[in-house]
Amino acid sequence: MADLGCGTGRLTTYFAKAGYQITAIDPNEEAIEEAKRKPHVEGVTWILGDSKDLKTNEYDVVIMTANVAQVFLTDSSWQEMISDVYRALKPGGHFVFDTRNPLAKVWEEWEKDTTPDLAEHLETGEQLAIYTEYEGFSEDVFTFYEIVKNVQTDEVLIHEKMQLRFRSQEDITDTLLQVGFTEVQAYDDWQFKQARSETRSFVFQGVK
Repeated sequence: MADLGCGTGRLTTYFAKAGYQITAIDPNEEAIEEAKRKPHVEGVTWILGDSKDLKTNEYDVVIMTANVAQVFLTDSSWQEMISDVYRALKPGGHFVFDTRNPLAKVWEEWEKDTTPDLAEHLETGEQLAIYTEYEGFSEDVFTFYEIVKNVQTDEVLIHEKMQLRFRSQEDITDTLLQVGFTEVQAYDDWQFKQARSETRSFVFQGVK
């Protein structure tokens, strides 16, 4: 099994604890290092990289969760990633991933919440306020900014641009079929019931 875009390893550690042999891949070195410090990761193979680093015909399952599918903003980057996954799966292997449904318009809820989240600096203990500012859509790419301020000084510590691509169920299904996946299914979140127009988050499954 491979966990593509594993982040800090929340799902990786779950499968490792359950006894699965798992390869965890992420381009963020800090996230990988944090994941390595978690329990039950002794048998995990860690890779600092992306889908190009998946081995060919190696995995029974490739998973990609936490809406990582939405960070592929261009058609070419999306096509490259799903082609890499197809190459990496054994015949009969499964690709499983989640992504938000654009018809649910979840960004409308995000934009209504203007209250900052509060946190504590891990090293200094100082209070931090975390804000989100929304720029909105350009075609089907949604842009927003994550801003972290020191509560006492009002100093901006982080001002990071974030972008997400909202692809339709039809577009995703078509691209998976074009790469060669069969038995492509879209489910309603992680309940594995058939997706509906009001589904907030899809779970897709394709078979090589």
